[in-house]
Amino acid sequence: MTVTQESARTYEVRTYGCQMNVHDSERLSGLLEDAGYVAAADGETADVVVFNTCAVRENADNRLYGNLGHLRPAKVSNPRMQIAVGGCLAQKDQGEIVRKAPWVDVVFGTHNLGALPVLLERARIQGEAQVELKESLEVFPSTLPTKRESAYAAWVAISVGCNNTCTFCIVPSLRGKEKDRRPGDVLAEVQTLVDQGVLEVTLLGQNVNTYGVEFGDRLAFGKLLRACGDIDGLERVRFTSPHPAAFTDDVIAAMAETPNVMHQLHMPLQSGSSRLLKEMRRSYRAERYLGIIERVRAAMPDAAISTDIIVGFPGETEEDFQATLDVVRQSRFANAFTFQYSIRPGTPAATMDDQIPKQVVQERYERLVALQEEISWAENRKQVGRTLEVLVAEGEGRKDDATHRLSGRAADNRLVHFAVGDHVPRPGDMVTVEVTYAAPHHLVADGPVSVRRTRAGDAWEARQGAPAPAKGVSLGMPTIGRPPSVPTAGACSAS
Repeated sequence: MTVTQESARTYEVRTYGCQMNVHDSERLSGLLEDAGYVAAADGETADVVVFNTCAVRENADNRLYGNLGHLRPAKVSNPRMQIAVGGCLAQKDQGEIVRKAPWVDVVFGTHNLGALPVLLERARIQGEAQVELKESLEVFPSTLPTKRESAYAAWVAISVGCNNTCTFCIVPSLRGKEKDRRPGDVLAEVQTLVDQGVLEVTLLGQNVNTYGVEFGDRLAFGKLLRACGDIDGLERVRFTSPHPAAFTDDVIAAMAETPNVMHQLHMPLQSGSSRLLKEMRRSYRAERYLGIIERVRAAMPDAAISTDIIVGFPGETEEDFQATLDVVRQSRFANAFTFQYSIRPGTPAATMDDQIPKQVVQERYERLVALQEEISWAENRKQVGRTLEVLVAEGEGRKDDATHRLSGRAADNRLVHFAVGDHVPRPGDMVTVEVTYAAPHHLVADGPVSVRRTRAGDAWEARQGAPAPAKGVSLGMPTIGRPPSVPTAGACSAS
């Protein structure tokens, strides 16, 4: 289905959740532009609003239905307007969405992203809601058109789905069993991105390091990292998120020995209590986790390690919580994404006895955050005086205009705000700076800056001068800016 120039309509995609959802939204935007829709201007209510939802975050359903309610008056006043709901919450709630919000036109799931343009057209012609969800993947999403959100950094999905059965997580039932792309397809996509100017790729999977399980090669992920090292012009490779139970020494070696694989690791812990890890069906224990951290640090002393932690899982005692604090102290995480446990209907943990009272969870959560803040600040203070190479980003520093600084990410993914010298870099360029100050969540460099202009900066600059596409015509041009910052949580907090 293609929208004609005369009937071209505007669209907006609103994204909630993990990196996988962010990347899926790039595909949804690509599909709509391929069908002739054009992105709505900032502040404009679009003709088509697409919600790409998450079922993992707390109060995800309340947030969705609240936002749908806010759009209802606009829908009533504009008969051309359509509302679509996709993603994990759509896969879970299915027809319940149109029962609760009958002004929704389309509901689609995680397995049939490519159906969105056809479903919108069908809903328009038939004048009734279209609800279409599949129980398994129709086509690997990376084959779909993609509107990349950045000229210099890109997500690359190497797998979708999850074979684990964590008791707190609903992702496997919504994303399905793990499906792996062939290595040649992944590397071809990476090469294409590099040819377009991209300097940094992040490999994505629900459990990224189990890559290869579908085609029977348990060493496939380490091999893929090494193969990325052979791509000329690819300066930074990251991945998220691995699972500790499947994290093997060959991956550590690949990280340490491949120059463009960054010494940055997001390794979800969830709990430091081996008893609770068993209740969570995490298939590793605290000792194994700490062993991984120790081996990573032995191979890469400069590695920055982050994690996910759940506070207040059913049955958590003060002793269990203290075990988590002990692992946090020993691991010296650069940062941690901390979550208060909340019931997810449809998960085994939702019906477990001994749900922890909210006030107890809150008090433990505050103690954990205070400890991690102290550690993060101490680890960042070690960076003062160091010289770092920073990939200049767009939209990372909220106070940059007021401070007359720019921002970007160091090789270990730390956020750096730096003073601008005589030669102002572009997003996608590299700058070399000396750290002068450290805060718990960022570094500051107020000294001289050395700028290295890059192909990625050229690609970003080319986008600024690109003419706006004619109404109804898709040029396949991505919007400007780095992929939106989202919590590196597992992905979907599931790992």
